[in-house]
Parts: sequence; C-alpha cells; structure tokens
Amino acid sequence: MDLSILGFAAGSAWLSGINLYATVLILGLLQRFHFAQLPGDLSYLAHMRIIILAGVLYGVQFIADKIPAVDSVWDLVHTFVRVPAGAILAATAVAHLDPSVRLAALLLGGGIALSSHSAKTATRLVANTSPEPISNIALSLLGDVVTLGGAILMAVHPVVILAFVTVAVIVSVFLFRVLWKAMRRGFSSRSAQGSVSVAQR
Repeated sequence: MDLSILGFAAGSAWLSGINLYATVLILGLLQRFHFAQLPGDLSYLAHMRIIILAGVLYGVQFIADKIPAVDSVWDLVHTFVRVPAGAILAATAVAHLDPSVRLAALLLGGGIALSSHSAKTATRLVANTSPEPISNIALSLLGDVVTLGGAILMAVHPVVILAFVTVAVIVSVFLFRVLWKAMRRGFSSRSAQGSVSVAQR
C-alpha cells in the first residue's frame, strides 16, 4: 500500500478522535477548493451538505468543549461517535483497495481513534479537577489547533502525519496511564476532603 494513502487513513482516524467535526470540515474544504486530493472515497467529504453539517456540529462542539463538566459529558457521549467515525474514515481512505485491506483499515482506524480520544478525554477530566476554567479553555483551543494543523499537514505531507500518528499512539498509551493515576488521586483527595467536612459537622 502507498504510504501516503496509509497516512491519510491513519491521520484522519487519529484526528477524528480529537475533533471529528473539525476534521471532516477541514478535509472537505481542502478537497472542495483543490488544496488536496483525498484518496479513496474521502473525496465525498467535499460535498456541500457534508461541509455544512460538519460546520454546524463543529460550532456546537466549539461552545460545549469550552465549558467545564459539559465537555466531559460531550466527550463521553462522543466515545460512541468519534471512534466508529475514525474507523469509517480510515476504511474510506482505502475504499479503492482490496476488501481485506479495507477491513484492516477499519479495525486499525478504530484503535487509532480510540487512542487519541481516550488521551483527550482523560486530559480534560484531569483539567476539570481544577476549579479555574482557563486550563480547560486552553486545552480545547489546543485541540482545535492540532486538528487544523494536522489536517493541513496530512494534505501536504501524508507520510509525515503517518510517522507522527505512530509516535502519538505509543505516547498516548503511556500518557493515559499517567493521567488515569493523576485523575484517581484527584478524585480520592476530593473524597477525603468531603469526608473530613462531614465529620467536622
């Protein structure tokens, strides 16, 4: 398989795990205005109805993702959206290849999307243990920037994004373990403080 096609498959899946609607919107616009030639059936993202729908949904997410607690609920619900969508986008990128390749891309795409989605969700949960909203908003904006930059990089240098995603998936596994431990410590300390307050009453 051409590494550039593999880069589109892996890149679109990984970015979907972070911000699905922005990924579809940006890729669709790049294809529609001839800044990129998307492989397989990804070119269908350039249809105006898909661009408009992705734009509206991204607008809703842009707001929801900046509100503490709401962003965590949004991420939880979108576990059942981003991961399957990432798998579908990866398979769509290789739609012109053998069915066995499409199935492999579907499975790998789902795993890649799950890795980035899990890392993002865990990071936001840890940020939500802090009462101030600035870190939450900053992380949300960072996710938007990563999605925009990643989609453009994928269109220009798909092999580079493939290498980046490979490293990012490995890092995500370790990062998720660290964040999970930090999150458990944060919730444990809050529970302990709550118990002390009840005892003092």
